[in-house]
Amino acid sequence: MGHVLRRHRAREVQGMNRSLIRLTAQLQLGITLLIACGCAPTQPFFLNESPDLNYYLNSATQIEYPDVDVESLPETTEALPPLAIGNHDYQFWDLTLEEATNIALQNAKFFVTTSGIAETRQNVADQFISSTFEQVGSIYDVAIQQSTTQSVPLTVDSNGNRTLPRGVLRANQVGGVEDALAEFDAQASGFISYSNTDRPRNSGNSAVSTSLFQSDDVTAQAAISKRFATGGVATLRHQLVYGHNNLPTAPLAANSASRVVSSDYTVSMEAQVQQPLMRNRGTLVNRIPVVLASLNEDVSIAEYEVQVRNLVRDVENAYWDLYVAYRNVATSVVGRNSAIATAQFAQLALENGTGTLQELSQAKGQYFQFKAQLETALAGSNLPGPDRFGVYGSENRLRELMGLAATDGRLIRPIDEPTLARVEFDWNESVAQMLYLSPELRRTKTRIKQQELELISAKNQILPEVNLSLLYRWVGVGDTLGPPDGGTGEFPEPGSSALGSLTGGDFQEGAVRLEVTPPAIGSRRELARIQGSKFRLAAARSKLQEDERLMVSKLSDAIRKAQSHYQLTQTNAQQWQAFETEVETRLAEFEAGTRDINVVLQSQQRKAQAEINYYRALAEYSKSLSYVDYLKGTLLANSGIVLREGPWNKKAYWDALERARERSAGKKLQYGVTRPGVVRQGPVRDADSASQIIGSGANTHGQILPPGEFEMNAADGQVIFGDANGEALPMDMGIVRDPIRIDDQPLSEYGNSTHEMLQAPQPIDRLSPPVTVPTPAPSIESAQPLQSPAASSSDGASWGTARRVQPAAYTAPAATSAAEPAEYAPQPVRRKPIPR
Repeated sequence: MGHVLRRHRAREVQGMNRSLIRLTAQLQLGITLLIACGCAPTQPFFLNESPDLNYYLNSATQIEYPDVDVESLPETTEALPPLAIGNHDYQFWDLTLEEATNIALQNAKFFVTTSGIAETRQNVADQFISSTFEQVGSIYDVAIQQSTTQSVPLTVDSNGNRTLPRGVLRANQVGGVEDALAEFDAQASGFISYSNTDRPRNSGNSAVSTSLFQSDDVTAQAAISKRFATGGVATLRHQLVYGHNNLPTAPLAANSASRVVSSDYTVSMEAQVQQPLMRNRGTLVNRIPVVLASLNEDVSIAEYEVQVRNLVRDVENAYWDLYVAYRNVATSVVGRNSAIATAQFAQLALENGTGTLQELSQAKGQYFQFKAQLETALAGSNLPGPDRFGVYGSENRLRELMGLAATDGRLIRPIDEPTLARVEFDWNESVAQMLYLSPELRRTKTRIKQQELELISAKNQILPEVNLSLLYRWVGVGDTLGPPDGGTGEFPEPGSSALGSLTGGDFQEGAVRLEVTPPAIGSRRELARIQGSKFRLAAARSKLQEDERLMVSKLSDAIRKAQSHYQLTQTNAQQWQAFETEVETRLAEFEAGTRDINVVLQSQQRKAQAEINYYRALAEYSKSLSYVDYLKGTLLANSGIVLREGPWNKKAYWDALERARERSAGKKLQYGVTRPGVVRQGPVRDADSASQIIGSGANTHGQILPPGEFEMNAADGQVIFGDANGEALPMDMGIVRDPIRIDDQPLSEYGNSTHEMLQAPQPIDRLSPPVTVPTPAPSIESAQPLQSPAASSSDGASWGTARRVQPAAYTAPAATSAAEPAEYAPQPVRRKPIPR
């Protein structure tokens, strides 16, 4: 029976084996097919799958709105509809240039301007919008530069010593001063490590060994390390080493090599000083990153000054452009009113039978021409030309610079008049001021100083690296860690204290290490770095020389333009006077029937164009004077603008005072340390000191001829031109020395609304004597009036005008001289080099 049961069980086992073999074969076949066919994507099956597909996204790059909530300015959200031909809902806002500049600087967080010294700049609002905040100037630039850090962290080695990362040069400083000073911060570090051992050993069991070795080891370290300005590194280090194993122990006895206790603690306190003796030694080399960082801040401050200066000048230019736009409107109003009066007279003449329909149509066409000119002067033409923006567009441009809303129910109206004084600039003093005060040149000089420091650092890297290391160690070993007074004896007695042994000071060790690493044989990289630094320094110095030369050229052109614009102001005023007299004469002749209406209309156009030319020249003269100050570096000072550092918090002043008291209480150590060379000459002084700092300029040999002594001039300083009869027409080409006096109507008296500013005259029945139109014509009292037959036969300086305005207080020129033209011929002096 038992035999049968055994046979039955054997068959069951064989059946199970066959099933297992069959399942294994099928599994192998399936794996083989999977490997042969590869992994094809299939739709898997998920339990509890929802048909809603709540988490399915059918796109990865769709346009989405960022989750940012920044409050908009009231000037953005509360702006009114723009002013246009059909919208004149506003009140005049009489604004001075000083007030406009003050508002612009108060509202400026970002400067809507560009860098550079271009005389004119286009509207940069579109460029500003499409740029990032790093690409435009702002009040945050200096602070950002001061808080910029580099990506290289402070590093320590396994022993807690401060080290420089591989390949890092000390002159590579892109951050601020705080980032550079962080290199001298103390760095704490520490670690704790545990490991165990459990393995057989190739030894038998004995009194000092065992075949199965087991141990537990713990190592802990805490260190603090600091780098000094001399290049040295001081480190204070504490170590704890614990060990426990299963080696046999035996009581302390003579001639016994067995362990006394199963575990032991080793505590050490180390003080280490490492000092470079050649490369990276000395305060000069190690403080170079700090000095470079401070110079980076100087560059940022210079760029900030450039942005503020450019904004101030852009505001002034926009102010005078708006002034010219208003004068263009006034001139167009006068022309339109004159055209209305002429058309009315032509209508009366046609009704009386003395005129023609052609004359009336031509007069009406003149009226519509002036009407279109007035509309363009008010709202702009959006076409290239002087009237592209008009009053509304020019006012909007000024608002952009001032940080105001595009429209707020007020229309800015300039009430400051351009200067009429003749300003003369001392050339040598102007050059000296420009060379000293120009922020562009100061920025270039700062970068030259950076190149000089980088050259010093490059030369230092070719020295061999020789480091001296001194280490002193206090050691304590015990059966237990502590407390220091808890032990009963000296190690290796059971119960001895490691901390007690350490504080006892019985075990002290020392080490001296000298490491010498010369540069690579040939020093190709180091020599190439030195040569590259020299080339960059030479390039920077040459760039400064070219900058100074081109700046002098720009200054020369600016002063020449200022003199030319002043002369054009006089000439255009005299032209306006002549055309005003012509209009009155032509009207009288037209009324008498002796002159065609076409001549009258042409004279009105010439008079209107001469008037606007005068105001354009007057505004350009003020802008050219500003540009001279702009190049000299005196624009901000002459505008009463001073750039100063803002207040710090009280804690900063307390810390600085405490630091000053601490230093004053110390004892000065002569020749204790070295210091870097001077990199600055102190704060920037005023313009009056520039001549003493830079020098009085340089004059070449020879004599400067006055304008009246060229070959084309006669002996009396007049240019000779021949007329048709061969007779000479004297035309004075000399400089008009006396400032002109203008009796015109200020913009503030042109009414308080658009209707009053654009008001047309009342209809009249007849025009008898010469028509008197409401025009703000000037009265010229020139030292050298234009001599012409018309002017000699009648009083050309007395003009008919509907309204006479008391002239403003006479402004004397800044530097006016009534001497003879010989003053323009100074005696030759020896050439003097400009001291550097």
